[in-house]
Amino acid sequence: MVNKISVLGCGWLGLPLAKSLVSKGYSVNGSTTSADKTEMLQSEGIEPFLLQLKPDLTGNNIEDFFSSKILIINFPPGRRDDVISYHTKQIEAIIHFVEKSPVKKIIFASSTSIYKSVNKTLTEADDVPAESQTGEALKIAEQILMANKNFNTAVLRFGGLIGKGREPGKFFAGRKDIPNGSAPVNLIIIDDCINIIHKIIEQDVYGEIFNAVADEHPTRSEFYTAAAERQNLPVPEFIDALSEYKIISNKKLRQKLNYTFIYPDPLKWINTNW
Repeated sequence: MVNKISVLGCGWLGLPLAKSLVSKGYSVNGSTTSADKTEMLQSEGIEPFLLQLKPDLTGNNIEDFFSSKILIINFPPGRRDDVISYHTKQIEAIIHFVEKSPVKKIIFASSTSIYKSVNKTLTEADDVPAESQTGEALKIAEQILMANKNFNTAVLRFGGLIGKGREPGKFFAGRKDIPNGSAPVNLIIIDDCINIIHKIIEQDVYGEIFNAVADEHPTRSEFYTAAAERQNLPVPEFIDALSEYKIISNKKLRQKLNYTFIYPDPLKWINTNW
C-alpha cells in the first residue's frame, strides 16, 4: 500500500502521469469515465477503474480505487452554469470515500485561473478574485481539501498546460485583431507538471499551495506567433497593447522543492521536438 497511488482522472495529464509513476515502481490505480479506455490502462500496467462524478461518485469497486496512501485528484471542473456548486459536490463526494479509506495524502491539480488579472506579480499569499466561475470553483475546492484534518493536501496551481496533444500553435492560428498582445503568458509544459508531482511525493511535501508555471513569461503575441510558425499554421495577428495582465510567481515552488524547471522558457520549448 505504501507504494500504491490512486490517480483520479487519467486524461491528458493524468495518463502520462500514471504511466510515469508505474515506471518508477509504484502500483497505480487509475480512473477513467470511458469504458473504452480500461483495456488501454491495463496494458500500461495501471489498474483501471470506471468511475463517474455526476456529482456523486459512482462505479464498481470504488473502495478498491481508494486503497492507497496517496490520491491525486486531476480533473477539471465542467463547463456548466452551476459549476461552483456542482464541483463542490464532486469534491465532497470524493472526500466521503477518502475519509473511509487508507488515503492520508492528496495532491490536487488546481489552476492559476484562481487569480484574476490584477496587473501585478502574484504569489500564493495573494487573495484576489478568481478569473472565472471555474476558477472560483477551484478556489473553493482547494479550501475544502486544505481544511480537512483527516488527510494532508498539496495544491498545485498549474499555469496554462501545453505539450503533445495540446500544441499551442492551434490556439490562435489565423485569428486577427486579438487583444492584449503584450500581456505576459503563464504556462507550464507537461513534463514539468509530472516532474513536480514526483518531487511532491518524493520529498513528502504536503500542507502547501504551489504556483506551478515556467520561469519565463513571453508575451502572448511573441509566444503564440512563434508556436503557429513552428506548426506551419496561419500566423495570428495581435493588437500590440497591454490592457490587463498577471505574472504568476513560481518562487515558492523553486525554493521549497529545490526545483529546476526542465523547460523554464516556453519560447525555447517551442523549438524542441513536440
